[in-house]
Amino acid sequence: MTYGLASWSSFFDFLEAEVFHASITSRHSFIWRGQRRSDWSISSSLDRLFQRLNLVAAGAEVLERHSQEHLRSFIYAARGRRGPNPASLLENEWWALGQHFGLATPLLDWTRSPFAAAYFAFEEIGPEPTEHRIVCGLDQRAVKWRSDQLLEERSFEKGRPPVIEFVDPLSDENQRLVSQSGLFTRAPIGVPVEEWVRREFSGSPYPVLLRVKIPNVDRLGCLRTLNRMNINHLSLFPDLAGASRSTNLRLELEP
Repeated sequence: MTYGLASWSSFFDFLEAEVFHASITSRHSFIWRGQRRSDWSISSSLDRLFQRLNLVAAGAEVLERHSQEHLRSFIYAARGRRGPNPASLLENEWWALGQHFGLATPLLDWTRSPFAAAYFAFEEIGPEPTEHRIVCGLDQRAVKWRSDQLLEERSFEKGRPPVIEFVDPLSDENQRLVSQSGLFTRAPIGVPVEEWVRREFSGSPYPVLLRVKIPNVDRLGCLRTLNRMNINHLSLFPDLAGASRSTNLRLELEP
């Protein structure tokens, strides 16, 4: 479901009416993602890479094979670069580690905070902005219920089952994830989240995916408000990169 807001200040009223109300929180549990352009699909960086390489038409089985080869290459390249006595990692933990350092992965970043998601939507100026930025909310409870249902209904002998998996790694190698109240989703390879939701929840009376469009002209007002709430690069990225980006952005917010 798409909501078009008249201004950034309407975001607070929207959350109170459509997300935080007691009658809604008892049924839904939303996680959030901000995107700079309203016309972008909710797709992983690896899916976008496959699109640029014109590999999507090859089909899910071929894409999954490329995905596994890509991960093996990263694991091999990471040897000796994780410090002394590194912990062993499961597959999704390797993907999460790679995501943290810029690897194209099948994971998508989400946060439990709609305000952190709004920050990520508005933080970059970006070339050729669309008229609106977008904050997406995904009902984690509903998606997990449907994914569990699919696993019970069918037998999957080859490849990954066509479900959306939630990845919440316990590894200590990603401080940003903790600061951002972050987690990941892993959708079927080559399938945008909105496409999966549209297919699996066709006819549902409840919104499972929210798309909140906020006018791009409100960018600086949004960032100033979030900065007063201590939502900025300094709090979300507890490292020197965050300190640098926060200092640069200060020139825009405090001319």
